[in-house]
Amino acid sequence: MDTTKRTDETATLLIEGMTCASCVARVEKRLERIEGVSAQVNLATEKARVSFPPSVPVDDLVAAVGRAGYTATVESPPAPHTEKADKPEHSHMDHGDGAVGATTLQSRLVVSAVLAVPVVVLAMVPAWQFTNWQWLSLVLATPVVFWGGYPFHRSTAVTLRHGSVTMDTLITLGTFAAYFWSVWALFFGMAGMPGMRHEFSLLPTGDDPSSIIYLEVAAGVTVLLLLGRVIENRSKRAAGEALRALLELGARDVTVLRERPRATGDLLATAREEVLLPIGDLAVGDVFVVRPGETIATDGIVVDGGASVDASMITGESVPVDVVSGDAVTGGTIVSGGRLFVRASAVGADTRLSHMARLVEDAQTEKGRIQRLADRISAVFVPIVIVLAILTLVAWLVLDGSAAAAFTAAVAVVIIACPCALGLATPVALLVGTGRGARLGILITGPDALEAAKGIDTIVLDKTGTITTGHLSVSSVVTVGPAERDEVLRYAASLEAASEHPIARAIAVAVPAEQRSDVVDFRSSDGLGVQGSIDGVAVAVGRATFLSSLGVELGSEIETALADAGRAGRTAVVVAADGRAAGVVELADTVRADTAEAIASFRRMGLEPVMLTGDAEAVARRVADELGVRRVVADVVPEGKVEEIRRLQASGRTVAMVGDGVNDAAALAAADLGIAMGGGTDAAMHAADITLVREGLTGAADAVALSRRTLGIIRGNLFWAFAYNVAAIPLAAFGLLNPMIAGAAMAFSSVFVVLNSLRLRGFTPQQR
Repeated sequence: MDTTKRTDETATLLIEGMTCASCVARVEKRLERIEGVSAQVNLATEKARVSFPPSVPVDDLVAAVGRAGYTATVESPPAPHTEKADKPEHSHMDHGDGAVGATTLQSRLVVSAVLAVPVVVLAMVPAWQFTNWQWLSLVLATPVVFWGGYPFHRSTAVTLRHGSVTMDTLITLGTFAAYFWSVWALFFGMAGMPGMRHEFSLLPTGDDPSSIIYLEVAAGVTVLLLLGRVIENRSKRAAGEALRALLELGARDVTVLRERPRATGDLLATAREEVLLPIGDLAVGDVFVVRPGETIATDGIVVDGGASVDASMITGESVPVDVVSGDAVTGGTIVSGGRLFVRASAVGADTRLSHMARLVEDAQTEKGRIQRLADRISAVFVPIVIVLAILTLVAWLVLDGSAAAAFTAAVAVVIIACPCALGLATPVALLVGTGRGARLGILITGPDALEAAKGIDTIVLDKTGTITTGHLSVSSVVTVGPAERDEVLRYAASLEAASEHPIARAIAVAVPAEQRSDVVDFRSSDGLGVQGSIDGVAVAVGRATFLSSLGVELGSEIETALADAGRAGRTAVVVAADGRAAGVVELADTVRADTAEAIASFRRMGLEPVMLTGDAEAVARRVADELGVRRVVADVVPEGKVEEIRRLQASGRTVAMVGDGVNDAAALAAADLGIAMGGGTDAAMHAADITLVREGLTGAADAVALSRRTLGIIRGNLFWAFAYNVAAIPLAAFGLLNPMIAGAAMAFSSVFVVLNSLRLRGFTPQQR
């Protein structure tokens, strides 16, 4: 027996032409027909991640996608911020446009609507039907049906070639039946005669069926479904931005140190010069310079210098970290003060930022497999309608013998069943719901968020920037001896105002500028503290070790205050005046004003809050105790956050995640429902299903309530649209429904869906 362990290879394919969840299933099924191949297709990014044995050529994978009716190319290794990466991603939403140029769904909708309106009005208002109006309708309707409806017809052709049907199939069948019947009636029947008029009748009239045309049905259905597809695509397009947003955090250019020969007398020496290079030219082992305010270009090790690094977007730590020679730094973090010389240890796809991007993509791939409700209904409904139309035609031919009557009944079946209401049920409700949400500061990305919101029972909350503001502020001042609180704080704020360290800025803003004193002989020790003279008093502010090095005796009171601050998870600095310890200034990340109210709302909705943070256990526990949150998971890296989400899901929980940083992006994508704070990073917002634009956490409760309400409206739309078809199809099949009235009824079902969706405009936030 061969016990050799097989190592599979992986490849990422860029797929063109996918428009719905059924497309995803078709591509995966076709790829997995190849022995040993497994595939995960991401509709949002239009990519397929494929695992395959070494014996399978990559070209076979591309060919398999082609046999499914789509086109594929192999993705090159990622190169953040190169010229290619900076270009906007091409959207394949209108899969027909690849063959006809730069035409978009929006332009198809606008042009088709302009042409279709006169056709519909003329057909529905007999008083406006002038001589030969029907021929003008044909001229106007023809480009709508063929050019405007081209994306649907192309999809139908592709799926039929591969033995399957979708809603697009029924759209094509219905519009083509109405159009070609009309063409036949105009050229070979009585409909083309001058003076022809359309009259309304609930039942088929005794007139010659060849005197009736259905161009308004063909054009109107096309426009309404184009509208639905445009609305749907706008929501879907936003989901593909998460990965690029992660890579956008990195630097575009990097200042690299290069050695060059330099002539010195008769000797040759080397000189180091700074060279500005594109980030794509940076190699492992290169030493680069990072100055205050700049983004660290890639992962590396500090070889010289010292600085304070703001890593909150990567690690979740609310307090900037001081780094010195020998410390590791992560690409995408920002130097707040000082200068660093860093030796690159990883570039491109090997960096931590790129790894996080892959985590987001993996999580989105799994979540993107959720089938839309309309797709699930149409998977059964479409074949049944086609069979019923054929049976109706055959039955009438056998029982009645009239080809015109048989075709009239069959056309009525197809027209009444045309899934306009089904196609609009989700996007129109989504449009109204998201519009109302936008007014309330809630942005919903798509229908997947609505399905997820219905069943969630656990809400995981990031701490920094979500529960808290993400900014340090003075929480208390402990004084010793004769020192007064205001005096100690004034000394600290006056001295720290001259420093650019984040902790220094937090202390400085605690005292208004007009109340601070002038400082002379200011000196700073990077990452340790500052000293100077204020009103003739020698003042020093900084870490306990810094003041001890200056010969300041801390004393038991200061030591106790520092220990208490450490246990409470607060940052503390010591203030000394004239060589004697005067007090301790404590800083903490402050809890948002509405957080307690939001957590109470979650509990009323049946959601269990869980705090998940990269901060230390003591810091997280202090905040959790203040808010009454019983479950806390602290000291977790971004990968650990994803693992915790997975663990909760594996235990049977349906999880919502609320976060704001890059470190939350993968967890937001992995959760059943991701909610991003609007004040956070673009990466978090693009990875989430819902973004809160307004400040505060109470919006998360409103977002869940609005999502649940919107999903309820969508389910109602689908039910009534489906019930309407079930009730009306038998009438059409038995010849009891005039096809023109069938077309009007089909349009009314769409109006009902729109009116029902408009109820969402009355949604109001919960009363608290």
